Amino acid sequence: MTTKLRVCLAGATGWVGRGLAPAIAAAEDLELVGAVSRSQAGRTLGDVLDDPKLIISIRATVAEALRVPCDVFVDYTSPEAVESHVREAIAAGAHAVIGTSGVTEEQFASIDQAARARPVGVLAVGNFALTAVLLQRFAEIAAKHLPAWEIIEYGHSRKPDAPSGTARQLANRLSAIRRPEAPVPVGQTHGLKEARGASFQGSQIHSVRLPGFVSSMEILFGLPDERLSIRHDAGSGAGPYIAGTLLAIRKVGSFSGLKRGLDEVMEI
Repeated sequence: MTTKLRVCLAGATGWVGRGLAPAIAAAEDLELVGAVSRSQAGRTLGDVLDDPKLIISIRATVAEALRVPCDVFVDYTSPEAVESHVREAIAAGAHAVIGTSGVTEEQFASIDQAARARPVGVLAVGNFALTAVLLQRFAEIAAKHLPAWEIIEYGHSRKPDAPSGTARQLANRLSAIRRPEAPVPVGQTHGLKEARGASFQGSQIHSVRLPGFVSSMEILFGLPDERLSIRHDAGSGAGPYIAGTLLAIRKVGSFSGLKRGLDEVMEI
């Protein structure tokens, strides 16, 4: 009989967590042993999600939830809390999956160092949707042949972080290939330099925050007299993120240190 992977989920009553918690509990090879939600602490997950099978008690803090041993810790909380949460999980000997957006490069470096010292695996994914994963891989191919690009990412009006984790991840990956050409450097722009977007890892990123959007991203490549656009658009449901997170949970124990991007554990 195969031993189930024990999973602790922080952000269990959030947009993704509400669908992810039942999916973990229903999987034959996974077991949900911990749930964190400050707003719903003290209640059972089943009461909050109207699912009587989820008898897990919700804890207010990650430290409380980790008193029950787990194999994999999953974080869908906030940029302000994610680093401390993941460090607590690493200290407890758990692998970690980061679904929270807005983590900085400095935080990633710190998490990587802590994970290698333990050693455990940490998989940080800016976007778990398969189409977003493919966008990043296709963009890497294009950047090898097309020297100029800019990134536009779209989020709902209440999304607090900018650029999004997906856009940061894409810019980071492209920086390993080359820096885009800019005949007129942003610093030499006449007028409002901010209109040219934010420079991150060499790429210009433009963040749009409007009602009606969920999560979308487009990368535009240009050559004289021709253009290439690669775009990902997410729907209103959390299904694609749930499927990707389940894959990440199953794969994160196969390495040590930090890896970024779902394609790091996929056969693409």
